[in-house]
Amino acid sequence: MGVVVPKRFARRSVTRTLLKRQIRAAVARQDAAETGLPAGLWVVRLRSPFAVKDFPSAASDALRQAARGELDTLLADAVRRSMRA
Repeated sequence: MGVVVPKRFARRSVTRTLLKRQIRAAVARQDAAETGLPAGLWVVRLRSPFAVKDFPSAASDALRQAARGELDTLLADAVRRSMRA
């Protein structure tokens, strides 16, 4: 699994590190589920910035919950798509 969190979307290193940890944890939760991610090469890339105005602290619970919810949705969709193929 690869994780890409560009500096232009997450300026602070603390935020980038938190997001990388959240991505790894989300993949681990998906692997622990009955219908985990199939074997293969997976890359998760941050494609848009998190608004600093909405999440002023990199270690805020709001940012963690937002990232966790979005990642869980994304990975569940990836599992569904891989099941169809």
